[in-house]
Amino acid sequence: MNRRLWMSAVLSGACICSAGTVRGQEPLPPPPFGEPVEILGFEGGHAGHNVKGAPYSAKATSETTQTLALADGTTTTIHRTTQSALYRDSQGRSRREVTLSGFGPLAASGKTHTLVTIADPVAGAHYVVDNERRVVHKMSFQAHGGNASGAMAAGAFPEKMKVRMHQEEASGAVKKESSSTQVTINGVNVSAEYTRITRTIPKDEIGNDRAIQVVSERWYSPELQIVVKSVRSDPRFGTTTYTVTNIQKAEPDASLFTIPADYAVKDGGPGPNMMYRHSFGKEVLPAPND
Repeated sequence: MNRRLWMSAVLSGACICSAGTVRGQEPLPPPPFGEPVEILGFEGGHAGHNVKGAPYSAKATSETTQTLALADGTTTTIHRTTQSALYRDSQGRSRREVTLSGFGPLAASGKTHTLVTIADPVAGAHYVVDNERRVVHKMSFQAHGGNASGAMAAGAFPEKMKVRMHQEEASGAVKKESSSTQVTINGVNVSAEYTRITRTIPKDEIGNDRAIQVVSERWYSPELQIVVKSVRSDPRFGTTTYTVTNIQKAEPDASLFTIPADYAVKDGGPGPNMMYRHSFGKEVLPAPND
């Protein structure tokens, strides 16, 4: 998969994931090519329903470290970081500002790009904000699903993944452990529901000469109804650590959830061109005309 298609798929999936949580569904699982959703800062989304009466704002950091073996017998380490700003008001509206760096030409140029999404269950819409072109892409949704394609993205697919998870647990390929615990956030202990999932890829399943273990850990805060920390370790793709910090349990500024009056509003998703610009920057690799 080339880098343009790769990042377009990741960002598109992240947008669907964010919208899907407001539809009352579980967040989508990590993309099949290995990079977890946390890398884009969307792990902070709540799961299962629209959260009212629990406003907050926070920062989130996702760090991925991957070590690669080179042909000369040495190794090199790749480090990628994603910074996010997370907001939710008392009505359940949420905003995410995901700043990407360390991807492709962005890493070489030292530039960053920010993807802004707003999920508004009050207005029944999900927005992707293109600040470069002063355009907002609006996607409508309903509390119990939407059109056929929306239902598949936000409902049917996660349900299939749940069934698959149960089958893998029964076969022994996946081991799931859960408990109540404490996690330290900014020096403060936070009550959390801890889940550890260990997936074993048997020898020879993907050409591997030995079994591979992929371990995912998550700390979910019932009070805030968000994941406050997660760690995913996969020998193929490295280790990604996602941490929420600077949590403020207060009502965010209402302007964060409104569309600027001078922005044009377009119905429908942003499509691959906007995702491409956010991925690599139009200055470095020009995208086709919208």
